[in-house]
Amino acid sequence: MMLVVLVLTALALYFAQRNVTTTAERDLRENFQAEISSLHKVQALRNSALTERCRELVLKPRLHAALEDNALDLLYPTAKDELRDLMEGVAPGKGEGANSLQARFYRFLSGSGAIIPPPNPTEVGQLSREAEAQLALKRLPDTQQIGYVLETADTIDGTMNEVMALPILSTETGEVISALVVGFKPYEVVDKSEGTGLKSGIWVNGRLHLPSLPKSAQRKIEDDFAQAVSKADGAQNSLNVTVNGAPELLFYKPLNPGSLFPPAYEICVYPLANSIAQQRRLSWQIGGAGALLLLLGFVASHFIAARLSVPVEKLAVDSEKNRAHWREAEAALASTSEELERSARYSADASHQLKSPVTVLRAGLDNLLNREGFKPEVYHELSGLLHQTYRLTGVIDDLLLLSRLDAGHLQIDSKPVNLSQLINEWIDDLNALPDSPEIKIEQELPAEIFVAGEKRYTSLIVQNLLENARKYNRLGGCIRVAARRDNAEVVLTVGNTGRPIAQTAQQHIFERFHRGAPVSNISGHGLGLNLARELARLHGGDLRLLRSDNDWTEFEVRFRVARPSLRRAAEVV
Repeated sequence: MMLVVLVLTALALYFAQRNVTTTAERDLRENFQAEISSLHKVQALRNSALTERCRELVLKPRLHAALEDNALDLLYPTAKDELRDLMEGVAPGKGEGANSLQARFYRFLSGSGAIIPPPNPTEVGQLSREAEAQLALKRLPDTQQIGYVLETADTIDGTMNEVMALPILSTETGEVISALVVGFKPYEVVDKSEGTGLKSGIWVNGRLHLPSLPKSAQRKIEDDFAQAVSKADGAQNSLNVTVNGAPELLFYKPLNPGSLFPPAYEICVYPLANSIAQQRRLSWQIGGAGALLLLLGFVASHFIAARLSVPVEKLAVDSEKNRAHWREAEAALASTSEELERSARYSADASHQLKSPVTVLRAGLDNLLNREGFKPEVYHELSGLLHQTYRLTGVIDDLLLLSRLDAGHLQIDSKPVNLSQLINEWIDDLNALPDSPEIKIEQELPAEIFVAGEKRYTSLIVQNLLENARKYNRLGGCIRVAARRDNAEVVLTVGNTGRPIAQTAQQHIFERFHRGAPVSNISGHGLGLNLARELARLHGGDLRLLRSDNDWTEFEVRFRVARPSLRRAAEVV
């Protein structure tokens, strides 16, 4: 008992530790993804606004006039007035919000992609020569391009600029004649404190700009990221890094895939120290609780073992009694099986014995009908009695067939049966009946569809379904017969209009001698559906009620598809 307690406690501790670790990792990932998602949503809104503003600028007629007339000396003075709203707030001494939509600088590109030098750089945003050189492109862009330029002249950490280059099209030819390059302050999550939140930056040209981290930490991340991005396919991903001895989760995502500017990546760093510390605290708490639980388990196991030693003998006695009861139940089951077999033999014998007197009775009624001299009502009564003998013969045949099914004596000689031909023959017979009501019959049958089975029993299944559809239909109603192949099965559906089967009676319609409809003038003896389902199952299929509501009742029967070899043999014959 003590060993069992020890094993169970060890397993409980193991799974508890695994659950804590999994939960902590999942919570960490969810928190990280939530912050990343919020950051990306803000960036998307900001980029959309910047794109819209820049597209309006490249459509200014005065800029087009200066470029198309080759009046480049008027280009920047003209742009100064047109771009005044965009450049407000960048004059020396003015503050600039972290997420401002105002531009830091702008430049125009010549037809070769080179920078058209401004006459007064202070009016269009001051840039170092190194940074300005990064704005030039090998060719003019056909579409909007995004790039990132690191300005290192003004501060130790440098200044990152987000650059948006938009083509300027000629109003006459529609060709790209220049490009407007505008620089903005990128959106960054900056946390100068020793916080535990997300920090973001930008990596471009092998340099990382992440002001929230010390220089040493940035150099370490630059090395780790350079190795990771060289092995990756350029898609977004994440990896674990160590910054100043503390674990961090690093997420990176390409910012300008396919751009003419150098590739840039968004770098987001999320600290893991607090999560790991919390996980360790939980592990120690679980370990302490497990030790206490183990101690209590040893005490409890000792107490329980002492209490259970007394009932062990009683359990042995009860086990012997149970074995005796099991032997008695087995004997009773064997006796019941013999009774069922005798009952099946009795049903078969009784059906055989009933056939002879019914045949004699039918012959006598036929002779009486052939005599003359009776009153008309006598002939009518004799015809009714003769009809009842045919019904009685049908009941006897069904009972005999069911008894053979119950006893397991009915075997089928499986051959290909043309189900389409069989259905058409029965539909012709139904239409030929003198008392057949005016019912429309719709067919959705392939020209030939073969099923595996014995023709007379397959015919009996189809006959029962079609006769029920006719008997329980209404005047002017409809019967729909459809057959289709479903993989290794053939699905036959027979539906008809008329009064639906009551919901409470639907679960009993396949029981013997059960009548689904309480209509007294409809002939039947309640064996047809039961017999049809048993024969369908004998053929390896099944019969079920699909639906019965809103003036529509529909049954489905499934057969096995005949094997191709058997079908070819049947067609040759």
